[in-house]
Amino acid sequence: MAALLNFATAQCCNSQAHPAITNTTNLFFNTPNNVGTSCSSSFSSLNYFSSSKLTLKRSTRNSFITSNHSQNPSSSSSISPEISSDEKPLRIGIVGFGNFGQFIGKALIRQGHSVLATSRSDYSEYCQQNGIEFYNNIDSMCEEQPDVILLCSSILSTETILRSIPIHKLKSDTIFADVLSVKQFPRNLFLEILPSEFGIVCTHPMFGPESGKNGWDALPFVYDKVRISEKSLQERKCQQFLSIFEEEGCRMVEMSCEEHDRHAAGSQFITHTIGRILSHLDLESTPINTKGYETLLQLTENTVSDSFDLYYGLFMYNVNATEQIENLDRAFETVKQKLFGRLHDILRKQIVERVPLQGSPQRPREVNAPPTFLPNSEKMKDLSSFAIPPPPASTTSTSQDNNNNNGGVATQRKESLVPGGRSQ
Repeated sequence: MAALLNFATAQCCNSQAHPAITNTTNLFFNTPNNVGTSCSSSFSSLNYFSSSKLTLKRSTRNSFITSNHSQNPSSSSSISPEISSDEKPLRIGIVGFGNFGQFIGKALIRQGHSVLATSRSDYSEYCQQNGIEFYNNIDSMCEEQPDVILLCSSILSTETILRSIPIHKLKSDTIFADVLSVKQFPRNLFLEILPSEFGIVCTHPMFGPESGKNGWDALPFVYDKVRISEKSLQERKCQQFLSIFEEEGCRMVEMSCEEHDRHAAGSQFITHTIGRILSHLDLESTPINTKGYETLLQLTENTVSDSFDLYYGLFMYNVNATEQIENLDRAFETVKQKLFGRLHDILRKQIVERVPLQGSPQRPREVNAPPTFLPNSEKMKDLSSFAIPPPPASTTSTSQDNNNNNGGVATQRKESLVPGGRSQ
């Protein structure tokens, strides 16, 4: 029985070349002809038919190992419903072959896939040296019908580029993917422009040529399978595409586009904003750098190495960025208020100690208190207290007369300007 099952499995994968065997296999599994030509559908029937004999085990590469317990384990074969060992390498077309496109392209080559590239600039010499097919225009590349179209363009130019792609030249199950730093924007564009049969995968490697130059181990790779046909060749190719980044060591994070943009605004956008602010301070290394200061210098260097268009795109095409700008502004104002509020308290205390407020209890003067040139606080009624004192009264009666003539207002006694406001 096991030998028969293995024979049927092998013939299924070769059904395109052997129609007669395809019909025999379809009769054996009692499946329609149009389903029998699909290896994944036949694999599903095979697993269901022999569920009592076969078990599925996940390997470290997220593939499944199908083994017959009655056979020698060393002779087990890999027939993953998602990725099988005999899958053909993908043909991946990169649109926008700048710094980041080349960075991603190297990994695709390392994983054994064919890479096609097109860009506004001429990278034909670079591609020739690295085993990549370069095309001067996107029409020529699409005529090669790649399995995956990977957009590595800037955020600002994405819509223009996507609308210029001749999708009528592509296969109907072509998968479109992007690596933009925002996710809701490209997802909505894909859904609006691409035909319904095209696959859509929104991805964001949370690293770049600088942070990923020493390898991608444990670096997060976010993806959202927006529209992929289930149990189809398109699904297997999608999984094959995502496995490239997993094989490179990335920490795979499946997340919706909305959730990604919410997190990115609070992390990536804030990081770029702080880096841009620091770049305007012209910070320089010193002989006494602290670890924290060196981190700020590195942050500034990494941030300004990216184009301002990237930073502007993070702000313009992420609906959460404006809120983060406002939060950052409020946080800075709060810190300033704490600083100046404490400074105000200190200054006010010093002023009050020198010149007590009217109505406040008088502190006893210290014997050895430093001299002051201000009048005694008890005599400081208004600005006239600082004027030259009036001439002395001749007699008590004259003082009384002046008191009556002035409407009951007593004339100020003569006070010397002796430091401390003491009378002679």
